Amino acid sequence: MVHEGQRAGKAGGWKRSFTAVLAALMMVSLLAACSRGSGGSGEPESRVLRIGTLYGSSSDEVWFRQQYTDSFELLNPDIEIQIVSAIDWSKQRFNTGEEQQQVDPYEELTKMLTGENPVDVLITDYGNLRRLIQDNLLQQLDPLIQRDKFDLEDFVPTVLDGIKAIGDNNLYALTPTFSSTALYYNKKLFTEMGVTPPTDNMFWTDIIDLAKRVTRGEGNERKFGIQFNRWIGGDPYYDMQYTYATPLQLRMFDDNAANMTVNSPLWERVWTTMADLYKNKIVPTYDDVGNLWEVPEGEQPNPFSGDLFIMGRLAMVIADYGYVTELQSATEYANQNPNFEAPDWDVVTLPQHQEAPGIGNSMYPSSLTAINAKAQNPDDAWNYVKFINGREWAKLKSRSMYELPARKEFLKPPAGLSFNLDAFTTLKPVPPANIDNEKIYRDNPNIWQVENIGRMKFQEVIEDKKTVKEALAEWETEGNAVLQNKTNPGDGVEDPVIPFDKPIVVD
Repeated sequence: MVHEGQRAGKAGGWKRSFTAVLAALMMVSLLAACSRGSGGSGEPESRVLRIGTLYGSSSDEVWFRQQYTDSFELLNPDIEIQIVSAIDWSKQRFNTGEEQQQVDPYEELTKMLTGENPVDVLITDYGNLRRLIQDNLLQQLDPLIQRDKFDLEDFVPTVLDGIKAIGDNNLYALTPTFSSTALYYNKKLFTEMGVTPPTDNMFWTDIIDLAKRVTRGEGNERKFGIQFNRWIGGDPYYDMQYTYATPLQLRMFDDNAANMTVNSPLWERVWTTMADLYKNKIVPTYDDVGNLWEVPEGEQPNPFSGDLFIMGRLAMVIADYGYVTELQSATEYANQNPNFEAPDWDVVTLPQHQEAPGIGNSMYPSSLTAINAKAQNPDDAWNYVKFINGREWAKLKSRSMYELPARKEFLKPPAGLSFNLDAFTTLKPVPPANIDNEKIYRDNPNIWQVENIGRMKFQEVIEDKKTVKEALAEWETEGNAVLQNKTNPGDGVEDPVIPFDKPIVVD
């Protein structure tokens, strides 16, 4: 139980810690200013550092500066930081849908890096990094790291591995934080069912077996085995394709997007495994649980009624690190409400496939910082990259409940909690997607129809309208028809339904 006094103590400790760090930063700044003023005219040389992002606007520049530049400016008063965005949200929101489609984000990013007044630093995402490297738009950081002996020993290995994998084992960017996903499990449910709970480094076959063993009951009393995301009523195809099967790197079509490749034993095994979980109600769907938010007459609303894991009806759930915050809130709610019981939980690594041991689908660098190959101020750019990826910055960011610091020293559970934090950092990231496939998707928007066909076929399998073999064979035939006409949209096939709130991962 967290008492008010404890909360006040924590708040006071946070303020004292922040004040100490701020004072240290100001002292370094003053010493640096004195050092600069000791020679010549005594006036420091004013310089400009341009930092670019893909999306932004004047309305969110204040937030961006608070997140990424204020501390650096405090230490470097002689540097003027200019924030530049390749695409201005405030302008895009007033364009018609047709005008928005004409904007190529990567093309706009390239203009910002190669134009008459290019940016010096780029804060980008994992999806664009490979292409930027292959187009020689970024400066390699390894020589600078070696020259300045910049410490990388404390970085989480999986974070560096993921960045190096895109740059042929070289570093073209660093990230101060990362997001990660793991498998949360309810200790009490496993104990009640007499089933041994999951452990780190288990395979999917073992986890699915556990999920089946702890699933039991009917109606409102049913306990479910596993859920592939936190939300009821999600997309089963998405869960299969981008949560379960991503480490297998299954291909929908060949390198030239000329022929489908889905009618194979591995595709059949994946579809059979996942469809079985839905058919046997091991994975809950909206139809299985009804309206969880409906408040029975005479009862008080429960803020967690829509979360089966917190409500004790779900044994395992795949969720990101930010879910810890929700579980903390559930504990606080239970402390105030004797009729509510928060789950006793822990977390383990995501399950692995036998074909891809040691590979997960969880780590994602959050704010990759890179130096433009055509930077006008490369020295200050490197100093900025070092600062934002340094120890002091990591210490400040370690207080986040939604992201993890990339430096191991500050990887600690939030105060008052004890759980298996290594579950978020152990597995290697999935190898990066093939750049040729990314180009196929960019150049042939109609090709997304291939995936939509697969989504519809998988739903028919779940509903027992088709066997897996029949569905994959039909997907192959209908998909080949789309591939042969991939450059001619409007062939009568419905547009794909892509979940707008989830990242798209191409095969």
